[in-house]
Amino acid sequence: MIAQTAPVQTASGQTAPAIQMKMTALAPVTLRRDARLGTLLTGPTGLTLYTFAKDAPGVSNCEGVCATNWPPLLLSEVPRLPAGLSGKFSLISRKDGQTQLSYDGAALYSWKGDAKPGDINGQGFMNVWHAANAGPSVQVSRVDDLGMVLAGPTGLTLYTFAKDAPGVSNCEGACATNWPPLLVAQFPATGLTAGVAVRGKLGTLTRKDGSLQVTYNGLPVYNWKNDLKRGDALGEGFMGVWSAVRR
Repeated sequence: MIAQTAPVQTASGQTAPAIQMKMTALAPVTLRRDARLGTLLTGPTGLTLYTFAKDAPGVSNCEGVCATNWPPLLLSEVPRLPAGLSGKFSLISRKDGQTQLSYDGAALYSWKGDAKPGDINGQGFMNVWHAANAGPSVQVSRVDDLGMVLAGPTGLTLYTFAKDAPGVSNCEGACATNWPPLLVAQFPATGLTAGVAVRGKLGTLTRKDGSLQVTYNGLPVYNWKNDLKRGDALGEGFMGVWSAVRR
C-alpha cells in the first residue's frame, strides 16, 4: 500500500489526483535474478533498486535534484525480509525528516529512467549508481552428508568447476545455463559482501559478456539449476568436475 494525500482543488476547480507520499511498513521488497547482474533487489512496483557510491553506511547523500532523479525508497517502518534474503534492512533518517530503507547499511533508490520491471537503465550511471545486489554475496550453509559449504545470497549451494583456472571461467553457453555463475552488479563497495564464518578471499572476474562473476580464493563459483532450496547440493560430484565449495 502507498499512503496518499487527499485530492486537492486546482485553480480551475478540477480535482487533482492524490500525490503519492510514503510507502507503508509492509511495502514489499522482492528479488529478481538478472542474467548479467545477479540477484537484485526490486521495490514495491517491481522496479530495480540501486545504491549510490557517494553514500556512507546508514547515510544518504542524495538530496534535491539527485533525489528527484533517484527517488529514495521511503518507509515508516522496517519491512520483512523476502524469502531467501539474509541481509539486514534498517531505516535511515534523511535531511527532510523522512525515513529511507537501507539494506546492509546501503540506502536504496529507484531510477526515474526505469519504466517497467526488469529495466536496469541506471546500472553504472556515472560510475556511482549500481543495481542493489542481494547479500551477503557468499555465506555459510549446512548440507547433509557434506557439512558446512558456501552458499550464494539466496542460500543456494555454490560450486567450483574443475575445468576452470584461477581468475578464468570456462563455463559458457549451455554450461552457464545449467550452472548459473554467481554474478554481482559492482565491485567493490556494496557489490560484494561475505557472511559470518566465510574464511576465504572473495573477488570477481570479468566474463566474456562483460558481467562480473564472484570468485572464492580465485576460483569462479556457480549455482546448480536443480538446487531449489537451502541445503540442496544435488550438483556435488556431477560428471566428476563439479564440487560444492567447502568453507
